[in-house]
Amino acid sequence: EGGGDMAARDGSGPEGLCGPERPGSGGLVLLGLAPGAPSCPHGPALLFVKTSQGKEAGRFYACSACRDRKDCNFFQWEDEKVSETRLAAREEYNRNHQPSFTHKQNVERYKNFVLLPLSKRRFCQECQQLLLPAEWEKHLDHQFLCDISTAQLKSPSQLLYPLENKKTNAQYLFADRSCQFLLDLIIDLGFRRVLSVGTPRLHEMIQSKASQGEDFRVRSLLLDIDFRYSQFYTEDEFCHYNMFNHYFFGGEASRETCRKFLYQDNGERVIMVTDPPFGGLVEALASSFKKLMAMWKETEKEGRNNQEMPMFWIFPYFFESRILEFFPSFSMMDYQVDYDNHALYKHGKTGRRQSPVRIFTNLTPSMIVLPVEEGYRFCAICQRYVSSGNQHCEICDSCTSKDGRRWKHCVLCKKCVKPSWFHCNNCNCCALQNHTCEKTDAGCFVCGKAGHKRSTCPSLSHT
Repeated sequence: EGGGDMAARDGSGPEGLCGPERPGSGGLVLLGLAPGAPSCPHGPALLFVKTSQGKEAGRFYACSACRDRKDCNFFQWEDEKVSETRLAAREEYNRNHQPSFTHKQNVERYKNFVLLPLSKRRFCQECQQLLLPAEWEKHLDHQFLCDISTAQLKSPSQLLYPLENKKTNAQYLFADRSCQFLLDLIIDLGFRRVLSVGTPRLHEMIQSKASQGEDFRVRSLLLDIDFRYSQFYTEDEFCHYNMFNHYFFGGEASRETCRKFLYQDNGERVIMVTDPPFGGLVEALASSFKKLMAMWKETEKEGRNNQEMPMFWIFPYFFESRILEFFPSFSMMDYQVDYDNHALYKHGKTGRRQSPVRIFTNLTPSMIVLPVEEGYRFCAICQRYVSSGNQHCEICDSCTSKDGRRWKHCVLCKKCVKPSWFHCNNCNCCALQNHTCEKTDAGCFVCGKAGHKRSTCPSLSHT
């Protein structure tokens, strides 16, 4: 969903890269956050190693948030000596690329804005900013919306333009169906607080219901890189946050807000829900999520030694092996999450056009009840809800389909495969009928060894 979600949500295949574009004749491996790393406007840069035919070709720092150098061109070799002049220029550049108002100032502006009569409530579409009457003159040649209602102010994700630059801020927002399902599920499971990481629409649905009814007990804290939300939420409701490097832009005060939220009720009945950009590196996201989980664990409740903070990670099903690599306790649910402003990720379509986005969770699968009216059913053997097309395979002893279609078992591969795949004797595995056979002499781009592709290279898991 993600406000200001940073890398591309291509969701179309192997995982994308943060930082510079992927080179064709080699690979990039993320080494992670290094102590004393230089910073760009998006916080501390990440350290990458470039490989070519199995050999290291250099280490460098690049922006954690932007995959395209046009959006943030930060680049520095690890061993590069940076002059004092250049360091000063970089600091000034970072300062100049911060928002024009602080969060505190935006909260004050909002208080003044709601006191205005409807006829004087304007929103500049070009600057994506609530305007006070004294500021109208500066925005005369801009497009703006008039008569901003209270209902609009409570639904900022519909008032703001979704950021749709495919390589930087692709921002897809939950459709009402998925948002309502998630909230109902959270309530049914007994959670009372939601740490909403990059899920502005879920956050605003919770905020809206909390303001309407006294009997609605769920509360939410939004962590998001899209600073535009600071115009609508107080410092206890929103933290400006980069989920790729676990960076709180508001410093220790913002981090403390998050910590306090997690500590309420001794850390009980809180769940983290996150919907990261699909083009972002899983390693970087997993590292940040583990730090948020560690923050929760610090509540030091007895018997919590082996417990993990409950979590829903919303991501495409083809990242399952990567997520399980970092979170072995997670399992993938069959529920298809769909989005308002994405042409492909819509519920109810058939075949390959069904949404590939799923919920990964560390909760017991049998607890996640999926709506029967949408075609989900309970598999008594697997002890979880599955989609209607997901038939139990007696050989695999599992409901094996990942995409909603009925998969078929291949005796030679010893696993179930997509219905459109056939066994290829050249490749010794199942693939599409019109695929190009793997050349046996072509080595992996990352390590140079034969027998696997870049996407499954063991070197990629090095963080």
